[in-house]
Amino acid sequence: MYRILIVEDDAKIAEEIQKQARMWNMDSQIVGDFRKVLEEFARYEPHIVLMDIGLPFFNGYHWCAEIRKTSNVPILFISSASDNMNIVMAINMGGDDFIAKPFDPAVLTAKLQALLRRAYDFAPPAPVLEHRGAALNAADGTLTVNGQRVDLTKNEFRILLTLMESRGQIVSREKLMERLWKTRQFVDENTLTVNIGRLRRKLDAAGLPGFIATKVGLGYIVE
Repeated sequence: MYRILIVEDDAKIAEEIQKQARMWNMDSQIVGDFRKVLEEFARYEPHIVLMDIGLPFFNGYHWCAEIRKTSNVPILFISSASDNMNIVMAINMGGDDFIAKPFDPAVLTAKLQALLRRAYDFAPPAPVLEHRGAALNAADGTLTVNGQRVDLTKNEFRILLTLMESRGQIVSREKLMERLWKTRQFVDENTLTVNIGRLRRKLDAAGLPGFIATKVGLGYIVE
């Protein structure tokens, strides 16, 4: 289920979007503290962000730029200021698309689906990768360990998929960063370290200690 983070200070609009999200079979969360948008983004790990421009404390451009320092998650700007200057600014600041208020729910749905198709692989079903009791389904992103499901975030799944696809081979940090964020520019390497650390803890708890090994100065490997 895709997760949508709604960064909108008009409660009525935000709740309407959340209602629509349930109809689209998507999970959603409305930002509650507009001083801590980045913190809520990091905790929720959404697949897509709906970002208003006019927000309390800092505008949507600011938060878009902050998110872009660590993530390429699709960002759809929503604003009543639909002049060309705002549209150009939104795209230049890292936004992926723009929709003007008031908007037709069907148009919003179409834009969201288009962004999700471009951002996430709608590929034919892929095989299940198995190793040491772990079964990673590359088609639906699920991991089971000895029959028990282990919940993974999008980034954790992509890390594990990349390592299991290259089982027995060292995968560099650079390759992992490109796989996760499609670029190595403007991405803090600590973000990769945090994701790998969290994935390792989940694997350890599931009964797979040492599943991902570090090769100092080279990268990581599933042996």
